[in-house]
Amino acid sequence: MRIPLSERAGRGAARDQVYFVLREAIVRAELEPGRKLSENELADRLGVSRTPVREALVRLRDERLVAIVPQLGTFVTLISDEGIADAEFVREALECSAIRLAAERAQPADLEEIQANLAAQERAEREGDYDGFYVLDEALHRQLCALSGHEIAWALAQRARGHLDRVRRLSLPEPGYLGEMVAEHRSVVAAVADGDPDRAERELRHHLRMVLTRVPAIREANPEYFEES
Repeated sequence: MRIPLSERAGRGAARDQVYFVLREAIVRAELEPGRKLSENELADRLGVSRTPVREALVRLRDERLVAIVPQLGTFVTLISDEGIADAEFVREALECSAIRLAAERAQPADLEEIQANLAAQERAEREGDYDGFYVLDEALHRQLCALSGHEIAWALAQRARGHLDRVRRLSLPEPGYLGEMVAEHRSVVAAVADGDPDRAERELRHHLRMVLTRVPAIREANPEYFEES
């Protein structure tokens, strides 16, 4: 984990960059659940002072990705069923409302970038590029929210999605899963392109719930990452 000097142009920029880098490291389990975090060590690894690290950890605490325990330290939280359920509830409420508006508003020119994203997803699937696929997946959902005219829906959902994002990332290496995701993304985009808000919402809701079917297998493969049920 390093932050290029060009991206550290000021205190605010450093704080935000540290937050995004640490969040991504937690989602990818580079900073695995249960791990104790040292502000000094993180500041050294990221090439910043302790202040932006401390500020980033407070944001991550608010997203329930870390726990700050008095007298003991700061720890990456274990993945919880409650956190997954809360994140799914918020994500469905916001993104399904946004996709209806996107289907009503989208013009052919609006969908060109989305179609390019889908083509890149297929390349990532063929190459087994899980990190690349995850970035493209995020970008697609953000693009669809933007088409609604309410990109704030994406930003609000992002704040609640920490536990769900970790499960999503852990699900990607499962055999056949990337192909399923691409097919579902294409179904969602086709409904938007057809201007059908009911179908777009139905396809998206089904897609968003797919990862929940993977939770038992992910828990079985990574029991140390989860809170006890």
